[in-house]
Amino acid sequence: MEQRILIDMIKLRSAMVENPDMSLPEALFYPEANSNGLKSIRELATFRFTCRRCEDAPCISVCPAEALEKDNEGLINRHTNLCVSCKSCVTICPFGTMMTDFFKHHRNRDLFYDLKDDNELKKFISNCPEGTVSLTENDESPQDNVYRLNDKVLIKEYLYTTEKQ
Repeated sequence: MEQRILIDMIKLRSAMVENPDMSLPEALFYPEANSNGLKSIRELATFRFTCRRCEDAPCISVCPAEALEKDNEGLINRHTNLCVSCKSCVTICPFGTMMTDFFKHHRNRDLFYDLKDDNELKKFISNCPEGTVSLTENDESPQDNVYRLNDKVLIKEYLYTTEKQ
């Protein structure tokens, strides 16, 4: 059975709160070409699973570079090639979805790991805060808050919903 990468965003946020100065390793995995600049898996997961998809999307309206837009699913997309890292979107987001560290321009190649490479994948897992990234043979499991980002990556996250329980 094929293994998938499981990134636990819940534990990762806790680790970031405990150590706000930590330099997080960034995972990159693109099964196809990305014409919109490099984005970490964590940024993609945050916009897909954590963003509350505000109807008026103040982050979009405040962006001076017009680097943010909604796609046809209502997901926010940041055009990294247009973004000027002003962090206006971070300041205005009423839910704290936008994270300042998305805008760090890492000059150190050692912080980036290509998850398509087995050796890089092992290094990425060992350099992440303990318990935040692992390999699993499981698949998406909404009852366990585990969702598929793509064929190789699962994200554990609490989804925001407007449905009454």
